[in-house]
Amino acid sequence: MADPIRIRETATACGHRLGIATLDAPSALNALSLAMVDALQTQLTQWATDPDVVAVVLDGTGEKAFCAGGDLRDLYQSIRDCGGAPNAYARQFFTREYRLDYLIHTYPKPLLCWGNGIVMGGGLGLMAGASHRIVTERTRIAMPEIGIGLFPDVGGSWFLNRMPARTGLFLALTGAPLNAADALFAGLADCQLPQASHGSLLEAMARTRWHRNAGADAVVLSHLVQTEAQAWSSGQPAPADAQAAPTADVPGATPPATAPSNLRACYDEIRVLIGHDGLADIAARLEQAAGTDTWIGAAASNFRRGSPTSAALAYSLLRRARHLSLREVFQMELDAAVGCCAHQDFAEGIRALLIDKDRQPRWQPAKLADVDAALVEDHFKPRYAGANPLADLR
Repeated sequence: MADPIRIRETATACGHRLGIATLDAPSALNALSLAMVDALQTQLTQWATDPDVVAVVLDGTGEKAFCAGGDLRDLYQSIRDCGGAPNAYARQFFTREYRLDYLIHTYPKPLLCWGNGIVMGGGLGLMAGASHRIVTERTRIAMPEIGIGLFPDVGGSWFLNRMPARTGLFLALTGAPLNAADALFAGLADCQLPQASHGSLLEAMARTRWHRNAGADAVVLSHLVQTEAQAWSSGQPAPADAQAAPTADVPGATPPATAPSNLRACYDEIRVLIGHDGLADIAARLEQAAGTDTWIGAAASNFRRGSPTSAALAYSLLRRARHLSLREVFQMELDAAVGCCAHQDFAEGIRALLIDKDRQPRWQPAKLADVDAALVEDHFKPRYAGANPLADLR
């Protein structure tokens, strides 16, 4: 079996090196397994302390996805095996995944994430903390956990709270899909480039003279990204040291068409829908909007089909995380994620989507009105002996 992570290094013009880690499970849309998490953790940690590695690139094999989320099948089996008993596999899976996400957020060197195609759940967890986040004309981002009985984790309680107004809560409750323009508007991405420029940007990075200083090298990388973006937006060929061969999808240097931002267009409507009142009132407004032939209507329909417990949990998490540090957010999300593994809806959501594929989850409770405060609070109960497994994050 091929390694799930492909690692390579490229020499630069100044004699230093670039580290490139590629998620390499295209048949599974590069969904994160525990083995992939561990391989990335090991390699990124090594590069972080190697003085000759000046920058890191994280990307994915194939045109369909950077990463479609976590590989949930083993997690599902562990939930079935453990029931409500302590679940060692779930605790390890989420602990190691969140530790990797935190490492990316706090990485001591420029780290560019190339988010082409599907970027969902755990994939967004990898991308959100990168210093340079690139989206393409093919990018499709979502945090669709309400549909599987989970909540927007991998730091979602942190970055959703930092979106304009309360659009982050809207996305948490609806799992609405985002395109590249949406990602830029929401602050989930820093620049859009065409997928065809992936190779030319890597070539430009290799031909560049770096400083071996994280701050200065971050500026260098930003300049390279902006130069590539300006070349494509003007419709002119990229500079000679950053030009890739034309592709069938993008003849010559013609910029690909960019879809407008639904999130920006619907911003005022979302503010009214979400408001500043309780979850029950928000749910009533989303119910009224569901079914209409609009982007908002489709998102509201996702909310209607989703787990009521997940909705209440996501709402509670964003409220609790407002003034927490990133470290504290990951610790709280770990409690809640392991808590989801001890309750019915997460396993039921995985079953309906990935195991039986009937897309007919039977949520318990089936109505938001029946999700009481005690049920939500029980998700935050520590399910391990001793300190939080992420207590050592710094």
